[in-house]
Amino acid sequence: MIFLIYVGDGRQLKTMEQSDREVPVSVQWFPGHMQKTRRLIKEHLKVVDVVLELLDARLPASSANPLLRDVLGDKPRVIVLNKVDLADEVITRRWTQYFQREKIPVAAINTMSGQGIRTLVHRVEEMARARRERFVHRNGRPRAARAMIVGIPNVGKSSLINRLAGQAKAKVENRPGVTRDRQWIRIGTNLELLDTPGILWPKFEDPAVGMNLAFVGSVSEDAYDGEALALAYLSWMCRHYPGHLQTRYQLTGNTIKENPTAVLKAIGKKRGCLLKGGLIDYDKVRRVLLTELRAGKIGAVSFEEPPESEMPDEAEKSTEKDGA
Repeated sequence: MIFLIYVGDGRQLKTMEQSDREVPVSVQWFPGHMQKTRRLIKEHLKVVDVVLELLDARLPASSANPLLRDVLGDKPRVIVLNKVDLADEVITRRWTQYFQREKIPVAAINTMSGQGIRTLVHRVEEMARARRERFVHRNGRPRAARAMIVGIPNVGKSSLINRLAGQAKAKVENRPGVTRDRQWIRIGTNLELLDTPGILWPKFEDPAVGMNLAFVGSVSEDAYDGEALALAYLSWMCRHYPGHLQTRYQLTGNTIKENPTAVLKAIGKKRGCLLKGGLIDYDKVRRVLLTELRAGKIGAVSFEEPPESEMPDEAEKSTEKDGA
């Protein structure tokens, strides 16, 4: 079975096959302030020229909020693939090509290093030019381009603003739900940004979407079973990036071929995640796994392919992904 979800403009995108999800994990999380955020976005759309929709480059389909399709309407929009340093370079390039084929403006960035930021700013200013010129014609007063940043929790909105502003203008924290109030930030003389809190949708119809978002830390830990999530993550990694696991945790090829529970135990022993009597501390192991994934210590991984594309040829994949 192939999972289908919607991205931005309502287009269906293929995620992973059900066979990749041997361990089912139920994830649902929709705090009350997110409904307020939806109203805030709709209210301020009329005063902005362009919308920057931030997606996680590791899972562009799952991190695209289907609610925004209706809220944004025909407002000019740029898809911003953030955290490209954590994503598989080959697959990110395919996502970029996909959006380009669909005539959707796209930029791939890394807010930590500044990669792609200058190109993004130029793109926003160009897309806002026509609306600014109409404004000047009616009012006679030039103004900066105005852009709204939207996206799911923990996708890097505040980090992008801080990179653009050159200082900590927006509160940054590696957990979902930090930004709660609207913030207008001036970027130089030609650009103003409106930051908005992260927004999800009330229910993940596809369990794979919720699981993907939990992998990268976009939902609260209270929304899922941590051990089950870790097992689902290991199951997927053993299939797609076995070399990453072998290198990071010094596992053998035979261990990788075992079931996820056996791999979890092996990693627990390697990392000394033990209780009295030599028993595995499963809670500690799963925290190690998910923390290192989210920090990029496991290596560059992507959880989703763009539609109308096959899996990368072995020659295109990294040697780490091929496995040992």
